[in-house]
Amino acid sequence: MWIAIFAVLLALAIAGIVYLTCGFHRFRPVKRLAEKSKLAAWAVSLLCVGAVGAPFLLVNVWSVIVVLIHLFVFWLACDIVGWLITRANGVKPYRNYSGGAAIVITALYLGMGWFMAHHVTRTDYTVYSQKNVESMRIVEIADLHLGITLDGDEFAQQIERMNACSPDIAVITGDFVDDDSKKEDMVKACAALGQLQAEKGVYFIFGNHDKGYGDYRDFTSFELRQELEKNGVVILEDEAEEVDGWLCIIGRQDRSEEERGGGRATMEELTAELDREKYILVLDHQPNAYDEEAEAGADLVLSGHTHGGHIWPAGQIGLLIGANDRIYGYERRQNTDFIVSSGISGWALPFKTGTKSEFVIIDIRKG
Repeated sequence: MWIAIFAVLLALAIAGIVYLTCGFHRFRPVKRLAEKSKLAAWAVSLLCVGAVGAPFLLVNVWSVIVVLIHLFVFWLACDIVGWLITRANGVKPYRNYSGGAAIVITALYLGMGWFMAHHVTRTDYTVYSQKNVESMRIVEIADLHLGITLDGDEFAQQIERMNACSPDIAVITGDFVDDDSKKEDMVKACAALGQLQAEKGVYFIFGNHDKGYGDYRDFTSFELRQELEKNGVVILEDEAEEVDGWLCIIGRQDRSEEERGGGRATMEELTAELDREKYILVLDHQPNAYDEEAEAGADLVLSGHTHGGHIWPAGQIGLLIGANDRIYGYERRQNTDFIVSSGISGWALPFKTGTKSEFVIIDIRKG
């Protein structure tokens, strides 16, 4: 599926390059150049497209593709609007207004997306239970994808903000690191988790990127485990941990384990020997097992993975194809509360046009 998605994006980018080259060719300075040399004019037009994408090569090639696709879509939309206006008043514009408008709109749109990705907000939820629970505050960190918008030092600054919220417990719901994360940042980020002032502990589950999809990362998943455990982080892999006598935390293996040739336990297996009078908190990176988790009697399920949609309309597409049960936010099914975080960062792209970056505070209350 992902190969097909990447192929479509690449095809759109190529179509965009062709369309944008023609669009830049309509600007008056280029048209005047074309009167002297058509080849030079087309070369300049292509160079203009390259100038738009080139700065984002410093991030990665996917950022270049996303920028060009957005400019292509906005330019096409502006051209359609311009054509309709021309049809209505019968006067052809002297200047390439649609091209200028497209450039401005794209810059503003992706500029806001850059801000939303790099500006981390705090999001609060309160959930209630009729079980014999005590008041507890949880801080959830999802989808750091270390290095794309936050390095190790910057993540440590976010930990200070979380400590100011006085959490009782902290959970990391997957994709803490990425395939391009650096070992130096990983060590610093794990040390930052060790500074979390969560009296009841810090709990970690693996996401689909944490174990890596290749061998080009300069640290292994084993070294990640070592650094996490060295800093007092409890790693849960299809395991349950009892806290304070009334809370049971289940950390699920990620769904991607099935794609790696492994597997993960069912919720029925994970809850078979649990005391159902206890409050059951499930950590599951990907939000796509809602019915199973509700049927198993989970009280609260925390997830990430979707990045809240990240680049619109990717989240909506994920819902349509059944990749996820929810993109973002709160939902209740049967007697189970579900919360999906948009993540404190996101994969590969330094923009968030469909959502925001956040850490999540969840207060559990009796009621």
